[in-house]
Amino acid sequence: MPKTRPIFYQYGRTKIVLLNTLISASLIMLGCGWIVKNEQFQLLGNLISHVETNKKIIALTFDDGPKAGRTQKILDILNHETVPATFYLNGRAMKNNPKETKLLVESGHELGNHSYNHPRMLLMSYADVADEIESTDKILREFGYQGDISFRPPFGKSLFMLPLYLKNNNITTVTWNVAPEYFNGSDTPEAIYQRTIEQVKPGSIILLHVMYGNGSSLAAIPKIIRSLKDQGYEFKTVDQLINES
Repeated sequence: MPKTRPIFYQYGRTKIVLLNTLISASLIMLGCGWIVKNEQFQLLGNLISHVETNKKIIALTFDDGPKAGRTQKILDILNHETVPATFYLNGRAMKNNPKETKLLVESGHELGNHSYNHPRMLLMSYADVADEIESTDKILREFGYQGDISFRPPFGKSLFMLPLYLKNNNITTVTWNVAPEYFNGSDTPEAIYQRTIEQVKPGSIILLHVMYGNGSSLAAIPKIIRSLKDQGYEFKTVDQLINES
């Protein structure tokens, strides 16, 4: 007669399979969590958070907007300091603020895509991802923007469908390695300035939000620019930074 395994062996084997399954699932969840929290990693496609260079060149980038009352102010500062920048804009905000969108297009600064509605795009379907990005690109083109359009994910987060879409469409993702703002209401222009100076290094991409909030970031910009210039840094658009590294 064929030998049979003791019943306790069968139960033990089931427990081992279950344990391995739980461990695998936990590792997958931890891995997904790490990907979601890491703005400098993307599963697929080309992501740039900074460039490796010894040149003292950096990029100043602004997320969100445009917004009436803020757009002209930041453009005035950049014009006065003769500094180029890159703006990552929302499609809905551009549609609702055509005057400010036109100002940005005519300013000569680099413009990028920051989605249409600024949603968390982690679990979006491929079709919804496409709609968020393509509708925003379309608005930029309708306003006459002719430069290449890179993409910055809302909150810097991506997981599966978003990277797949970006890779399939050869779209560069741009994040950052300098993020000096806190969003707990405690920020001051001096605090934002100090944290920026502490974090910057050659090849950095600086992220700031000047269109909304209490105005601390906007107020910090002139001092940030002048201090970094005094240290020998030269400001570039993101595209220029990538090409000159």
